[in-house]
Amino acid sequence: MDIVFKTAAAIFNYRVVGIWIENEQVLIHKDVNDTNWALPGGRVALGEDSRAALSREFQEELAVDIDVMQLDWVVENFFNYRGNDFHEIGFYYEVSSKDKSLLQEGEFHGSEGDRLVYQWVPIEELSEYELLPSFLKTGLMDLPTSTVHLINRDGEDK
Repeated sequence: MDIVFKTAAAIFNYRVVGIWIENEQVLIHKDVNDTNWALPGGRVALGEDSRAALSREFQEELAVDIDVMQLDWVVENFFNYRGNDFHEIGFYYEVSSKDKSLLQEGEFHGSEGDRLVYQWVPIEELSEYELLPSFLKTGLMDLPTSTVHLINRDGEDK
C-alpha cells in the first residue's frame, strides 16, 4: 500500500525521485496529458525503504536496474495539481545504471505503456521546459555535495 492519504484540505504523498544524468543530460518524464515535466520516481509503499522504492519504481516504469547513490535533497513540496492541494515529502537521489539502452534521442514511452512520456534533456536547456518542482531548473546545474533540506512551494495550478 502506497504512503498517500487524502483529507478535505489536501493530499499527503511520500515520493522518491531519481536524478539520472548521462552525458550532461537528465531524464525527465510527464503524463501524456500534462504540460509539466518531473523527474521519474514514485510513491513509497508502507514498510518499504526509500532506496528500495526507487529501484522498484524504475524497474516497474522503465524495466531498468539502477544504482541508487547520493541523497541530494529532502523536499517538503507544496503544490496544486489538477485542482488538488498536495503536501509531499520527497527524497531525491542520484541514480545510474549499467544498462544504457534507454539513452536515446526524442520522447519515448516506458514499460508501463503510453501513459508516461520520457525524454533526455540537456541540463542547460531545462529552462525551456515546465519542470517541477521549480527548484530543479537551477538545482540540477549544480548538485549538492551533501544532503540539503528544502521547503518548496509551487503555487500555480498545473
